[in-house]
Amino acid sequence: MRRQQALPSLARSRRFFGLLLVGALLSPAPGLSAPGFDAVYASSNRAQLTEWGRRYEHGEGVPRSVDRAIRLYCKAAGKGDAAAQYYLGYLYAHGRGVKRNDALAAAWFAKAAANNDRHAKNMLKLMRVKPRASAECLLSDGLPIGAERGTKVVAGKPHPAKGPIAEMVRTLAPEYRLDPNLVLAVVEAESNFDPSARSHKNAQGLMQLIPATAERFKVANVWDPEQNLRGGMAYLRWLLDYFKNDLTLALAGYNAGEGAVDRYRGVPPYAETRAYVARIAARLAP
Repeated sequence: MRRQQALPSLARSRRFFGLLLVGALLSPAPGLSAPGFDAVYASSNRAQLTEWGRRYEHGEGVPRSVDRAIRLYCKAAGKGDAAAQYYLGYLYAHGRGVKRNDALAAAWFAKAAANNDRHAKNMLKLMRVKPRASAECLLSDGLPIGAERGTKVVAGKPHPAKGPIAEMVRTLAPEYRLDPNLVLAVVEAESNFDPSARSHKNAQGLMQLIPATAERFKVANVWDPEQNLRGGMAYLRWLLDYFKNDLTLALAGYNAGEGAVDRYRGVPPYAETRAYVARIAARLAP
């Protein structure tokens, strides 16, 4: 008769109880409801965002919602979380609640693989599909995050910018219902992708926020690239809404202020503003 299996080693026991502790910290206490989606989404902890993405994907303690899972994964992936990047790839590779898209799946697997995720590396070998040039987060209806039905998204031809700043823009822009190519064109015109840029008018950072605009859109640190981009995109989105998706007026407002556009009832007769609008329009033109 075989002897009963020995007790786990001390190391394995510690790992087991550590996992239990993590689960307890992430789970709501008995009798308490899970935090709302908005509260979870507001987190800046990428591992926590990914964990809650898994919960929404599988309906663990919360109503199942693939779209909410994608939103959480997308935010975590934008912060460099390899697990979130892998899960997005898996969703699009298998069509789990979303339209299957092998090229998009491969793009997310490539990001995860670049972060040394071995499962993503294996998936890329199995798929043998050329990844898309850039990864994006498409919801169950096939639209990017923020592009709700009935909402116009300003579009432009693909921008050639590469590197971490460009990838951050491509990840964040859909949250503000903006085409990444438009935002990249604005960043190029404003700061030429220099996070430390400062103008003689004290406009600061990638999208050249003046202190009043930074305060208006709650940018605590203008020298943090993500905060600066979010502030600039929030302002650009506000201008597009204010001017009813008239891109020319929105761009003029970004350069000269919406007050000047209102005052002149169109693009102000400033050489700088007119050159600015023309430069971005040329970059976006097919």
